[in-house]
Amino acid sequence: MTSANICIILAIAVYLVGMLTIGAIYSKRNKTASDFYLGGRKLGPVVIAMSTEASDMSSWLLMGVPGLAYFCGLADASWTVIGLALGTYLNWLVVAKRLRSYSQKLGAITIPDFFAHRFGDKSGLIEGIAALVIIVFFVPYTASGFAACGKLFTNLFPNMNYLSAMLISAAVIVGYCAMGGFLAASITSLIQSIVMTIALFVILVFGIHSVGGWSAVVENAKTVPGYLSLFANTTIQSTEPGKYGFITIVSTMAWGLGYFGMPHILNHFMAIKDGEKLKISRRIGSIWVVISMSVAIIIGLVGFAMSNKGIIAPFTSNSAAEAILVRISSLMSTYGILPALLAGVVLAGILSSTMSTSDAQLLAAASGVSHNILKGVFRRELSNKQEMTIARVAVLAIAVIAAFFARDPNSSVFAIVSFAWAGFGAAFGPLMLFALFWKRCNKYGAVAGMLSGGVTIFLWKYLVRPLGGAWNIYELLPAFLVASLFIVVVSLATKEPEKAIVKEFESI
Repeated sequence: MTSANICIILAIAVYLVGMLTIGAIYSKRNKTASDFYLGGRKLGPVVIAMSTEASDMSSWLLMGVPGLAYFCGLADASWTVIGLALGTYLNWLVVAKRLRSYSQKLGAITIPDFFAHRFGDKSGLIEGIAALVIIVFFVPYTASGFAACGKLFTNLFPNMNYLSAMLISAAVIVGYCAMGGFLAASITSLIQSIVMTIALFVILVFGIHSVGGWSAVVENAKTVPGYLSLFANTTIQSTEPGKYGFITIVSTMAWGLGYFGMPHILNHFMAIKDGEKLKISRRIGSIWVVISMSVAIIIGLVGFAMSNKGIIAPFTSNSAAEAILVRISSLMSTYGILPALLAGVVLAGILSSTMSTSDAQLLAAASGVSHNILKGVFRRELSNKQEMTIARVAVLAIAVIAAFFARDPNSSVFAIVSFAWAGFGAAFGPLMLFALFWKRCNKYGAVAGMLSGGVTIFLWKYLVRPLGGAWNIYELLPAFLVASLFIVVVSLATKEPEKAIVKEFESI
């Protein structure tokens, strides 16, 4: 084993041990279910800002975005990032404070909990459907994170078995998440956001320097027709770019709509100690998102220049290009002890991006099983200790299922995240907005919105979108519109909400 490999392994090992240590420390602070799922609503604005965005970005930031930019140029990656940046800001601005106040008044500690209380549904129907949506879409989402970890290690150490690498990474995530709950997940996510930021800038500086400066990156990109255009559809293998038209732009920017329905993000809004300080969180989180995603795109362009100059081996597909940061890090590690340690930090950053999302997703999914299905739907009386025990078992069970789906090393992180993101955005996004801002919305409209949004995702993805042409629209956009329509029509066609529910709404 080379000294470079030793340094990389040392940096990653220190990081992983640190995450498990945090989990062990915070495991002693979980006394109630609210502590385990929301940290007792005691977190400050900086922790909320950075843990929210770290749990949002996932391996998509350090693998999906650079890989997409490398293989397809600016258009696809940039319009996606613009949509996400707008969605991030609007979610903080429009949803965060009201959800924090409303959920606290209702005593809700999960998103299904909030919907059930908001619409006065005591049958368990809304809570059950919402919990099932979370479980169905979080399994593939979590699987994409596990797959990213496996890809990381097999690209770094070619002789390492993908399945073993993926399972070891999953075990660490499950370990600190099951022990420490939301508090551990939030503190580790704060640390992970810092590590991710360091990773992005280290790779950016090293990559630009290795190709001879920024002008060399631009000149190389110009060799592919339409590569630097925001209005050209191309890949590095194209000889003639297609048109990136208005419909495609709107479809791509529709990624931003997903934020209104992401349980692992919305949970963070509910957890801040002082809702009045969410403005601070909004500013910090939004600025970090714009900077980090922009740097990720640039790294893709830099990586393409490094490939064409023979500095690193080229990639032949979008899926393969998702390992661009790993390949650049491996090169950097050959320059000495300090660069090797920095390469280890970069690789720990990729792990961070995955872990910060996977832990939040596992907690949200586990809460769906223990708090919403067992307590809300089946009316099982559980003590705080019993509920936390069941939640920890649920974390393990969901992780096992996700690991099974992640067993294929050829799966695309970007493609998996895209589908799961659309599912949550359509099933929960419209309902969250109507629940917070339209007092006439009722429980019948809520059920209709969740079901129509979730079903449309599958129908559009597998039946309509393959038709191509004008139908080739990201499934989140039509599903979001369909769910919104169903919420409005069904709510107006059925009886008005009870006066107590309306009065509660008006008080918020």
